[in-house]
Amino acid sequence: MGGARVDSQIALRKLQETELEILLVIADFCEEHDITWFLEGGTALGAARHEGFIPWDDDVDIAMLREDYDRFCSLAATDLPAGYSLHTARNTPGCASLFAKVYKDGTRFENRETREAGHHQGIFVDIFPYDRLPNDPVRRRREISRASLAQRLSYLYHARSVSVPHSGVLGSLERLVCRAAHVVLRVTVRNPAVFQDRYDAVVAGEGDDLSEECLTLVWPNMRPIGTDRILPTSVATFEGHALPVPHDLEFYLENMYGDWRQIPAPEDRHTHLPLLIDFGDGIVWRNEG
Repeated sequence: MGGARVDSQIALRKLQETELEILLVIADFCEEHDITWFLEGGTALGAARHEGFIPWDDDVDIAMLREDYDRFCSLAATDLPAGYSLHTARNTPGCASLFAKVYKDGTRFENRETREAGHHQGIFVDIFPYDRLPNDPVRRRREISRASLAQRLSYLYHARSVSVPHSGVLGSLERLVCRAAHVVLRVTVRNPAVFQDRYDAVVAGEGDDLSEECLTLVWPNMRPIGTDRILPTSVATFEGHALPVPHDLEFYLENMYGDWRQIPAPEDRHTHLPLLIDFGDGIVWRNEG
């Protein structure tokens, strides 16, 4: 593939600008269709601490409560503006995520996992559903476990190279186990849609005995949070734009990160640029040395 080459810092900033473009398209679409959404995770942290991207961050995350998420996915599947498209495990071969993404068409964002999965991924914004949790603590733990397991198995099915939590000998062992699990899943699972089916069955099976606490079940990386801490949304500045964030943003960030105001030491600032980014305008960044 040809195209002009750029260095990593230029590529990171250009990636952020493209992701911001997608984010603003989503914001306009949600306003048009009266869909409530909010900046999530590190994107919400960036808004609170930097009024924009965390300088070394390379992705954008947003979220919606389940009702808005389902309506967004239904409408966005056909009605996004030209040049942008909705992607899920249901409509995109090789897609391992059990949550939605909006791509900028004509671009490419390729990491080791997507390459192994044969997934032609564009530059994207992640969209996570937040689901209300059962009141019963046993049932709650079971549903969180089953939903997150479905997501982990989907990642393991689609790629043998996945991120592991440790380095050194333990990390090598974890990678070996993941590769073995990948082989077993590829042999035993005929249709990867089974992972989305398992996740959807957890959500659909929640029933009526639900609390006012919610969580993103595909990636339960914080303690459950009350819906009143999220809605009605507040507003924060992100890259010069007033965008929705959780109602009690400080509580949300403390719940997810602890002391979120503390900027990490330089050695702890991680940018996870992929193997290749094609910006669709003749500019290509590669990291395949």
